[in-house]
Amino acid sequence: MLAAQDRWLIAIDIDGTLVHDDGYLSPAVIEQVQRVRALGHEIVVATGRSAANAIPVIQQLGFASGPAVASNGAVRLEVDPAHPRGYQPTEVITFDPAEVLGKLIEALPDAHFAVEDADGSYRFHKHFPKYALGDENIETPLDQLMGQPVSRVVVLSPGHDVEDFLDKVEAIGLKSVSYAIGYTAWLDIAPKGITKASALEKIRTDLGIHPSQIIAIGDGRNDINMLEWAQAQGGFGFAMGQGPDEVKLAASAVTSSVEDDGVARVLSGFEGILFTESLG
Repeated sequence: MLAAQDRWLIAIDIDGTLVHDDGYLSPAVIEQVQRVRALGHEIVVATGRSAANAIPVIQQLGFASGPAVASNGAVRLEVDPAHPRGYQPTEVITFDPAEVLGKLIEALPDAHFAVEDADGSYRFHKHFPKYALGDENIETPLDQLMGQPVSRVVVLSPGHDVEDFLDKVEAIGLKSVSYAIGYTAWLDIAPKGITKASALEKIRTDLGIHPSQIIAIGDGRNDINMLEWAQAQGGFGFAMGQGPDEVKLAASAVTSSVEDDGVARVLSGFEGILFTESLG
C-alpha cells in the first residue's frame, strides 16, 4: 500500500468522460481505471448525476469501496455493496429552491423543471428523458417543487439552442446558487458555493493527499471548476476531445474523445506524469 504522501487523487466525470452518450463504458477504460487504482491511488467518480444514477457506473468499474461525488458536489457518498442502494451518503447539502425557481419559471415559462430531494429521489412537473432522473421520480404540480429543501434543481428547455439558453440564464442573475450549463439547453443548480471541486477538496483533505497530486478529467461546463481546482493546486486537468472550447481552455491538456477512450489514454500515461513530476 502506498504511503499517504505518495498517493494521487484522480477525479473523473461520468457522462461524456467515462461513458458514451448511449451509456457504453469501454473495457479499455475499465482496465486502466482498475490498473491505476491497484497501484494504490484514489480514483473518485465526480458527476452531475444523482448518487443512484452514478452507482451503476461505479459498480461497472469494479469499485467495492471508496468515496464518490454526485449531484455536482451537493452529495458525497461511500460505495457500500452491502447497502441496498450500493452506497451510503456521507454528506447531502440542500437549499431552499423557491427563489431561484421563481426567477426561472418567470424567465423560462415553457421549460421543464425538476428537483432532487435529500434522499436522492426526484420530483418533476414536465417530462424528462428517462435516463436523466433515474428510477425514483414522481410527477408533481409545479408549485409543489418549492415546498422543501433540495440538493439540486434541474432545468431543461427544449425550445432553446445552447447559446440562447446561456444568454437567458446569465440575464436571470442567479447569485444565490451555483450552476452549470450542459451541452444542450440543460441547467443544473446546486447550493451556493457547492461544486464538484468543493466536494473533491473535502475528500482530498480526508484522505491526506498532497494538493499537487491531483488529476481531474472531464468534458462539460460543470467540470470546469474541478479542472481549474486541480491545476490551481499544482495538479493536472484534462479535457475530453469532444468537449466545448471553453472546457478545453480551462484544462492543462486535451486528451482524445470519449469514443476514442480519452480516459484510458490519460491513465495509461500515468507513470509518465509521475516521472515528469519527479523531475520537477
